[in-house]
Amino acid sequence: MDARYSRQMLFAPIGEAGQLKLGQSAVCIVGMGALGTVLANHIVRAGVGFVRLVDRDYVELSNLQRQMLYDEDDVQNGYPKAVAAEKKLARINSSIRIESVVADATVHNIDELLQGIDLVLDGTDNFQTRFLLNDACFSRGIPFTYGGAVSAHGMSAMLVPGQTPCLRCFIQSADSSGQTCDTIGVIAPVIDMVASYQAVEALKYLVGAGDKRRTSLVTFDLWHNRHYEMKFGAPAANCPCCQLKQYPALDPAQPELVVSLCGRETVQLAGSGPLDLALWSERLAPAVVKVSANAYLVRAELPEGERLVLFPDGRVFVQGTEDIVRAKTLYARYIGA
Repeated sequence: MDARYSRQMLFAPIGEAGQLKLGQSAVCIVGMGALGTVLANHIVRAGVGFVRLVDRDYVELSNLQRQMLYDEDDVQNGYPKAVAAEKKLARINSSIRIESVVADATVHNIDELLQGIDLVLDGTDNFQTRFLLNDACFSRGIPFTYGGAVSAHGMSAMLVPGQTPCLRCFIQSADSSGQTCDTIGVIAPVIDMVASYQAVEALKYLVGAGDKRRTSLVTFDLWHNRHYEMKFGAPAANCPCCQLKQYPALDPAQPELVVSLCGRETVQLAGSGPLDLALWSERLAPAVVKVSANAYLVRAELPEGERLVLFPDGRVFVQGTEDIVRAKTLYARYIGA
């Protein structure tokens, strides 16, 4: 057994047997922002054998205050978060497998993302994606570790199909505008606490310590020194996921073409197919103020003041506006209908 895990194996509830189980486990972390970077750091250092990192975004300067795996070089290079995280984590633990996926988690790729996965960790920043993960996990019998953080508030729950309610039993709608990190801010310590709650529940599950798992939704406010736990009750009788087995987020007919990203003046458009980055870099250059590119994305500063970010899977960010109509207009103008 790798000496790197010696202190973890001295912790009797894990021991050598638990460490072997961790090495044989596979987890998927969806969202490699603040929560995701802390989660990945814990999970990779703990020796989980396979870790899949999924994120649709790239590293920006405002991320560095709380997204612990990234640095200024990642900003300068314009690396996607999943790629930057994989590069860092591979240097931390080369004895496990780490896979980065630069993509938006959607109903169309969720099967592939969860293939061979034992547990899903929520590092996302929106309830549309959380409900997708919730429904996908409960339809497949995969545990889902929910976490959320904003301002000085944190929230976490370990949701296990057949044993606990699902996320929809607590939160019925993804339509609320709600408070976000990009509208009221967030302090970094609350991120660490939420992700640590998530990570320890994940470790308990993976080593088989089911009797030690927390059976409650925990919430806290670090600034005002408040902490609450809401014990799980029975699932909601009319829950469309864990009771009625309808899994509404898995309906392929759902519109997913346009998404506003967490109050940060960015609109994502799914596009109609893969983009050849070299071709688009060349095509956009005469029409825009500036084009910069790497192997993962193309950024174009527009004369109108906004910026386009193109990804090879066909997604395009329109940055500098939250107006979906405006974003669609700029997309049509420079990328086409």
